[in-house]
Amino acid sequence: MSLPVAILSGGLATRLRPITEKIPKALVPVAGKPFLARQLDLLHDQGIREVVVCVGYRGEMVRAAIPDGKPWNMQLSYVFDGPQLLGTGGALRQALPYLGDAFFVLYGDSYLPTDYQAVATHFASTGKTGLMTVYPNEGQWDTSNVVFCSGQIVVYDKRHRVPDMRYIDYGLGILTPRAFAGLEQETPLDLAVVYQKMIATGQLAGYEVRERFYEIGSPAGLAELEILLA
Repeated sequence: MSLPVAILSGGLATRLRPITEKIPKALVPVAGKPFLARQLDLLHDQGIREVVVCVGYRGEMVRAAIPDGKPWNMQLSYVFDGPQLLGTGGALRQALPYLGDAFFVLYGDSYLPTDYQAVATHFASTGKTGLMTVYPNEGQWDTSNVVFCSGQIVVYDKRHRVPDMRYIDYGLGILTPRAFAGLEQETPLDLAVVYQKMIATGQLAGYEVRERFYEIGSPAGLAELEILLA
């Protein structure tokens, strides 16, 4: 089951300054290549052939550096926030016409080496509106933010932690356009609001992955991924 991928690359990347004062996070070099190229390498290896990059801050620089997906035998397109940053959920909602009936979503600072096709196959079996992958983090790699029990996501909250949060949002999701139904059209919209709506209506499937995640959202995370990919 091959799904397109939406990459959320519209943020300001303030935690990576001064590196991101002149370039967007997608172009931060990791072991000699722009991070977006590293993501595309990984997605290609996972059988992905269609990617939509949602860009905001310095988005034109990203498109100029990586104008198309030819080096990866991919269809690569860009959707721009415009004059106002739309937030992660707002950017996805604007990109829906390019993403079809179901699509992966991942963050523009995440490097996620897991089995994407296994995730897609599980999602197809659930009949749900969306899916969140979770990792048994136990507070190790970042602050845990998910209560996951018997295959179900019970609580997801990045701001209000509870002791039962042993898992973390891995950073790879699957959504359908139905996930945005009933949400107000105001911007910016956070993807967390979309997930929480699906939890409240019983429409968010959960899938546990065992491979740890990597990220370049912080200097420490960037250094760690450099070592992995060097």
